[in-house]
Amino acid sequence: MQFSIEYEREDDGLWLAEVPQLPGVMCYGASPDEAMIKVEALALRTMAERLESRESRPVPIHLTLPLAA
Repeated sequence: MQFSIEYEREDDGLWLAEVPQLPGVMCYGASPDEAMIKVEALALRTMAERLESRESRPVPIHLTLPLAA
């Protein structure tokens, strides 16, 4: 399964980022980067919790994470 992050600016100036493939996984941030960082971390926690509680079954995955500069 592939996941994507969508983001948009709200009327109050905050940014909302969400992972459409994981219902309820959304976060606000003061900038697009902040919102995306928060939602990526939440998505990873959500997937881990689903695996640990056996709500999901493990599948082969490929992760590509940027290295810190």
